[in-house]
This record gives sequence, structure tokens and C-alpha cells, in this order.
Amino acid sequence: MKKVYINEYGPRVSAAVYGFWRWTEEDLNDTGRFEDVVLFTRELGIDTYDLSSGVGGHELENQFGKLIESGVLRQSELILSTKVGVREYSGAYGSGTYYDLSPQNITKSVEQSLKRLKRDKIEIVILEHFDFLSNIEETASALLKLQRSGKISYIGVSNFNVFQQRLLSASLSQPIITNHLELNLLCTDALHDGRFDFIREQHSRAMAFSPLADGRILLGEDPKAVRLRTALIEIGKKYEANVEQVAVAWLDKLGALPIIGSKEKRRIQNAATAHAFELSQEDWYFLYNAAI
Repeated sequence: MKKVYINEYGPRVSAAVYGFWRWTEEDLNDTGRFEDVVLFTRELGIDTYDLSSGVGGHELENQFGKLIESGVLRQSELILSTKVGVREYSGAYGSGTYYDLSPQNITKSVEQSLKRLKRDKIEIVILEHFDFLSNIEETASALLKLQRSGKISYIGVSNFNVFQQRLLSASLSQPIITNHLELNLLCTDALHDGRFDFIREQHSRAMAFSPLADGRILLGEDPKAVRLRTALIEIGKKYEANVEQVAVAWLDKLGALPIIGSKEKRRIQNAATAHAFELSQEDWYFLYNAAI
């Protein structure tokens, strides 16, 4: 698999990223399947993984850490990103999530992730949501301290709009290297509201989650999905590629890094091999227009 720089200063990552947002705690408890899927992604050339400390009650990082500790995965060959900032509450008034980008929570979250992952450093820490109550200068200071201590290498964000990302950037001496965006042929909002262009302005790449629109591109029965799928099939004939490969190749042409979320090997392979061909500009816009 080809490697690309997510930012002009690094790191160099695989052209496709594997993420675990669809894995439940029950899935993660099947350690044999978890190891099998992770090793399959490594065979495909994927070396970049999107983790989240909250998935499966932190079990994802625990399981990943076990693979590292056992030697099944080599630390030097991995680029890991994990998320901070989302917490849970519960009480008589109900339960839910809230956002906390305080220095204390960021530092504690990173240190706990390092412990679970059996590592001394995490390559990319992602602030998962903007915290409206945070003191952004203190948030930035905590991140810079973690960088200087060698515990994290790079900073990214997720679900930040342009103004929120710019606000944080103003207090950082290091660039924000990525923004996690929902981006696919059926969801192109990030191309029109400035988020995608802003991360490009920083000489960085966006990470695109839900590259197949949570399966709607493959299985959706609404008119828009059906019309798009017909166009994907037509373009696929030209490149001898299937619908999944063409849909992910559309993101690759755009310069985004697709985050693959499927647990099925066949679908993982389809998405991971999409970089093997490049859509022409005409074909890219044909697909874009088909989804309007």
C-alpha cells in the first residue's frame, strides 16, 4: 500500500486508515477475531489505526496493547491515533455524554491510553469534539506539554468547524495535522462549509470516516443512493473495480484518507485496494454530479 504524508512535516501514513467505531465490547471480547482482523489489515499494508479510548469501555486500547506487548504487532511499524475529550455522565436526571477539553482531563486521558496501549508515545491525539466551556489557551498548553514530554507527537481534531479549529490553532506552536470529517459521495458538506479547505490550507490531509455512508452507498434504496450506485457501477467497468473501490477511490483522488470501519475481510480489502487506480477528473465529477 502506498504511503502519504498526513502533513508536510509528517507523519507518513498508509493511504487507508483502519478504525474501530463499529466494534462493540462484545466484538472486542472475541480476542481471536480481533487479532485476525488486525493482522489482516497489516497484510494489506495498513499501518495507521484510528482508536478511541471510549470504545468498548477502553477495551479496544487494552486489546491493542496486548497485541503490542506480545510482539504480534511491532510498535515501530504502527501509527496510532486515539481520541480525548468525550466523557459520560449518569444520575437521577439520566445519562449521556459531555465534552471536556480541560488540561486535567486531556493529560489523564493520554496517560491512561499510554498505559493501556503499552507504549511510551501516541503518534496522533485527536480532540474528539469542541468543548464550549474550555479555556482554549489552557487546552493548547496541555497539548504542547504532552508533545514536549514525548508522550504525543501530533495533534488532530474531530467534529470541529473552521472557526473552532482556527481558535485552537492560534494558541498552538505546532500545526493541527488533521480533522476527522464525515465525507463520502452522499455527504459532501465538508467540501462546502470550509472544513476540508481549511485543513488543506494547513498543508494537511483530512481523515474521512463513513466512506461508504454507513452502507447506504452499497445498499441504500432511496433514489439518490440508487442513482449514485448506478454511476459507480458504470465507472467501475472502466477501471475493473467494484462499487466500494470506486467510492473510496473518489476520496483518494480528493486527497482525503479514508477510515475503513468494516469488520468483514472482503469489504476491508475492497476499500484498502482502492488506491491501486486513480479516477480521471472527468470521472470524479461524474460521480460527484450523480450524487447531487
